[in-house]
Amino acid sequence: MPKLRFSGQTGLTRRAALGGAFVLLATPGLAQASASAVSYMRKVAKDMLSAHRQGTAASFKRAILRHADVAGIADYSLGQYRAKLPAGQKQAYYAGTATFMARYFADQSREYVVAKYEIGEASADGKDVNVQTKVFLMNGQSYTVVWRLTPRGGGFKVADAKVMGFSLIYLQRGIFTSFLSKRNGDVGQLVAALNR
Repeated sequence: MPKLRFSGQTGLTRRAALGGAFVLLATPGLAQASASAVSYMRKVAKDMLSAHRQGTAASFKRAILRHADVAGIADYSLGQYRAKLPAGQKQAYYAGTATFMARYFADQSREYVVAKYEIGEASADGKDVNVQTKVFLMNGQSYTVVWRLTPRGGGFKVADAKVMGFSLIYLQRGIFTSFLSKRNGDVGQLVAALNR
């Protein structure tokens, strides 16, 4: 939630702020969900930074399997080819997708060395919650990551991350569907490639 500052502001702004506070009080579930999402995001960020410092695909895969909605991300990444995924290959495909994401993060960790992060505000996005974070690199640069958390099993899972406005699952979907379009939509070939 935005920080409320009253000094030097007009009465109209105060009324708007009080109205916003009333909305939060009238919908305590929204405030509670936001607080829970921020608390969960702290765990995600801690595990991702730990994986980043190790810099291995294996360390990122552990964090991804713990926190990501791997099945949801993997299904989305197939795009128009989703119906072509045989039931017998689903688990192998999901495992391969987690490996693909872990390798991507491990590669990026070598190029963009993170010094620290800050967890920002949470906002509702339909049934999901977006949590803003700021990442500070060792070279002095910083950028914003917006994590989309989706409710799963009484808690949350990470459904997407937007880095400087670019959705990682959207980019991944482009990679997967491009691969499949060159292979007549043969999802089996994608599964094999992801698990090499």
